[in-house]
Amino acid sequence: MSQIRVLIAEDHQTVRAGLKMIIDSEPDITVIGEAGDGHEAIELSRELAPDVLVMDISMPEVNGLVAAATVKRTSPKVKILTLTRHTDKAYLQELLQAGISGYVLKQSDSGELLRAIRLIAKGGEYLDPAITGSVFKLLSSTTNNVRAAPHGKQLNEREEEVLRQIAHGYSNKEIAGLLKISVKTVETQKATALRKLDIKGRNEIVDYAVLRGWLKES
Repeated sequence: MSQIRVLIAEDHQTVRAGLKMIIDSEPDITVIGEAGDGHEAIELSRELAPDVLVMDISMPEVNGLVAAATVKRTSPKVKILTLTRHTDKAYLQELLQAGISGYVLKQSDSGELLRAIRLIAKGGEYLDPAITGSVFKLLSSTTNNVRAAPHGKQLNEREEEVLRQIAHGYSNKEIAGLLKISVKTVETQKATALRKLDIKGRNEIVDYAVLRGWLKES
């Protein structure tokens, strides 16, 4: 029986190495390539034609959502499994619409990842048990209830950029590095933006990002 050929797309080299070790330890699955950003994931999917692309969502160059949609368009036979720490319903909805076949949380046991790869390679779909309850809510949910900024309280460029990065899954420390500002500045910009939008917490930030189309941008 032929092995399941997997391409890993993850920008953190240490995490990538760990994923490769887990996957390659299985006799029926093998890693045929590694990508460090979304652009590489798209190119290698086209060049290597893997059975399954295991891809993080938060990556440089091209984010996972855009990369997933592009891979499904340019390499339609490749099955996509997103591996992420996101549990937001809005993000899941966007990824399902982009054509992914599976969604596994990074904090789940490695067995979930292997089960997902095997099922997806056979043409099935897999959603991490920790979030399957959200799927039924997605059938009737919309993002129309996300509030826009009140009149006269529009976000400035820095506040918007901080929220964009939060929606893409980056931590305050990572955002500080990306934008070359202090962590304290990130926290201040985030607090100001949330107050202007009258929203609370990361889940509502993601909902707002979906409404604005930010998650579909690279």
